[in-house]
Amino acid sequence: MKARLTLAIALCLAAGPTVAQSFNDYPTSARADYVFACMKVNGDTRVALDKCSCSIDIIASILPYDRYETAETFMSLAQIQGENGALFRQSEPAKKATDELHRAQAEADIRCF
Repeated sequence: MKARLTLAIALCLAAGPTVAQSFNDYPTSARADYVFACMKVNGDTRVALDKCSCSIDIIASILPYDRYETAETFMSLAQIQGENGALFRQSEPAKKATDELHRAQAEADIRCF
């Protein structure tokens, strides 16, 4: 019995970080940035903190960090005025990336707000 328990613990410890990393590939700073911006839009309250934290967790469960980062980059660069920003607003990769993020955000809104 003790050997089985030791083996089970060893297997969990060996698999734990790998499993956790697959669900938590967003850096803490990216999560914090999202939550801070979300809270500003939603009233800077404790309730907003809870809902915004839930929201980024849902987004992270749907969208791998590299695709989230790509979409955020396109959205940021799309703020550039005129033709310089048009590429980041109108190109197919930009539209695809931002649409994917918007769908994840919509799901997060439904589940968290």
